[in-house]
This record gives sequence, structure tokens and C-alpha cells, in this order.
Amino acid sequence: MRIAEILRRKGSDVATVTPETTVRTLLATLAEHNIGAVVVSPDGNRIVGMASERDVVRGLHAHGSDLLDIPVSEIMTVDVHTCAPDDRVDSLRGTMTEHRIRHLPVVHEGRLIGIVSIGDVVKSAISELATERQQLVEYVQGQY
Repeated sequence: MRIAEILRRKGSDVATVTPETTVRTLLATLAEHNIGAVVVSPDGNRIVGMASERDVVRGLHAHGSDLLDIPVSEIMTVDVHTCAPDDRVDSLRGTMTEHRIRHLPVVHEGRLIGIVSIGDVVKSAISELATERQQLVEYVQGQY
């Protein structure tokens, strides 16, 4: 299965914040959308970072309660791994596991077009296994 198929199923909405957004507003955005990470982008297309719950926890450790009024740019992860719509989900599983990443922005021709979470990847794997199982059952039942 390709990443484009996941985006077709789940949609291409991506929560973003600007680098100047405060951590307080970031937390409100995460809570409002019930998500664990957002893309940090000055214009909604270009990616300059990712801000996740992990980044907030690390920021709390470093800055204490002052963190809430600090811009997201000070705590975001700047080394952002991305994927393309034509990438295969099975290769993405390896990337996410190896780098301990739970969210990957999807980029096409330099523009942000979606985001894939580890939950999306697991869901697609379960779907593929169910399809394979059904095909095997049909094959075995057709043989007898």
C-alpha cells in the first residue's frame, strides 16, 4: 500500500502552527484536534519543524512553567523526516521504528499535503493482513 492510499482514506487535513506560536497555543491546538503533534510552518506549505507532546515535556523539564509563553520555535524538532505520496507504507514502518517517530508529514513537490501517524500505519497493516487472510480462506475453501 502507498501513502497516497492512506491520505485518500483519512483526508489531507494537517494541523499547523507558525514558529512564533506560543507553547500555550500549541497545547490548545493539540487538545482541540485531539492529536499528538503539529507541523510547524510559516505558511502552511513549507515545513520548518514539528512540535509534539514529547517536545513539550522536554521543554517543561528545561524551562519549567515559563515554557507556556515561549515560542514553539524554541522547543520544536527541526530535523523532520518526511515521506512522499508514492512511498510504500512498509518502508515507512521501518523509518518510524528506527527513528522513533510517530508522525511524518507527507510532501509533494515541496508542499505539505498531509500527515501520517503511526496509528495510520498500524491500521493499514491490519487491513492488509485481513485482506490476505480472507484471500487465503477463499483459496483453501475453493480447494476442497
